[in-house]
Amino acid sequence: MIAVVYSGSKTAFWKIARDGKTIADCTMPGINPCFNDQKAILQFLNKKATLINHAESIKKIYVFAAGASSKERRAELAETLSLFFKNSKIKVRDDLYGAAISACYNASGIVGILGSGSNCSYFDGKKLERNNFGLGFVLGDEGSANYLGKIVLKRFIQGKLPKELQTEFASKYNLDRPQVLDRIYKKPMVQQFLSSFFDFYLEHRNHPYIAAILDKAFNNYFKTYLLPTLKLHPGNAIHFVGIVAGNFQDELRAMAGKHGLEITSITKEPIYNLLNYYSN
Repeated sequence: MIAVVYSGSKTAFWKIARDGKTIADCTMPGINPCFNDQKAILQFLNKKATLINHAESIKKIYVFAAGASSKERRAELAETLSLFFKNSKIKVRDDLYGAAISACYNASGIVGILGSGSNCSYFDGKKLERNNFGLGFVLGDEGSANYLGKIVLKRFIQGKLPKELQTEFASKYNLDRPQVLDRIYKKPMVQQFLSSFFDFYLEHRNHPYIAAILDKAFNNYFKTYLLPTLKLHPGNAIHFVGIVAGNFQDELRAMAGKHGLEITSITKEPIYNLLNYYSN
């Protein structure tokens, strides 16, 4: 029995399989080793009956997690998981590697993440090219769910949203300035909080004001991540992975067209392709 895990900062997706067939799955809060310590991750695991029931039977676990880009972080997360899955061999890689396997399998290509966070790299079919893009939700993540959340939240607090959106936002989230500042600067899991406003974009995707924010955010992503990578590796297929890319495929393809590019594939939930790859 094996388990495959794909985790952004907001959500971790689990699939458990035997002989290539899924027998169980679940979701839990993201297990980013940069933000979640051992105690928090073990608490997440112990709240999931699905994982508790299968913990002793799982022999291999393939984990792809945001924040697991260094050897130290990968080892730290593997050690934490081994305390819960005592009979498992655990292999941890970062979410970008998981996205690359999901989109390309063993082929080469340029892989972009647009999920709760964002990143991009060239994949040669075996390994990712190192870059300086992964700066997290404070310094980077252009185009991601938490980046979009930061924009709409700031404009709401400043009273800069169109009147109808200002009213809708206030009604939906029931937040004021003191609550927002307290949540961001005094409490943990800030990136999950910012990503939680992504639903507002989905609900108002046809509003010109929201469409303009998305257009500018995706353009920033292309200029910051994709175009520099493509300049080093021209002619490669372009793939996107993640909830933002999956939900705004038309807008993303339109942005690619503005730059004279074509997107080969967009995968909303990479966990399915990862399970297929490692089950076979």
